[in-house]
Amino acid sequence: MPENNDPDSLRLPRSVQAVYLRPFRRAPQYGIPCCDLQLRSYSIRNLEFFADFALRAAYYLNLPASGPVPLPRMISRWTVPRSNFVHKKSQENFERITLRRLIQIQDGHPETVQIWLAFLRKHAYYAIGMKANVWEHDKLGVGKMMNARLENMKNVVDPKWSQFGRKRNPDTGDDAGKMMIGDRSNVLPGSPLIT
Repeated sequence: MPENNDPDSLRLPRSVQAVYLRPFRRAPQYGIPCCDLQLRSYSIRNLEFFADFALRAAYYLNLPASGPVPLPRMISRWTVPRSNFVHKKSQENFERITLRRLIQIQDGHPETVQIWLAFLRKHAYYAIGMKANVWEHDKLGVGKMMNARLENMKNVVDPKWSQFGRKRNPDTGDDAGKMMIGDRSNVLPGSPLIT
């Protein structure tokens, strides 16, 4: 143990040192994109901080992430009169610059990607907007499985659909007429009888 207590000679723990370093990354195995997360903000500090946080969260969930890739800025400008009526020539210009970053997840399991997005939503940073495009891949032969499921569903749904609209049984109308004519016990006194 060193005897001098010089602050420069003390080493910080690895977990604290990691905050000052770039986030770790996992290498993708196949390179198939499964999620694009676009972060938007008006403040560059908030945007860079949250992008770093998202990359660290992806690393600890075993998701191979690339980015943050700077996307083109969105600039919106507008002019507003400073006063009304005759002071039209005195106008004021405003502009709003939206900064964007893209983080792409490759070769991630769909459930893990959903957990990652839910974690980012739960710990969302102020003044940061998120938009995620998620792709899920399925094995070959999905169309045949969907057709088989459709045949099974027809057996369940057809009896229920037969009671809607014009496909009613002809007995239904007769039953309703008999009920209206036959049972006059629950007619209110003083109401006209329809025959």
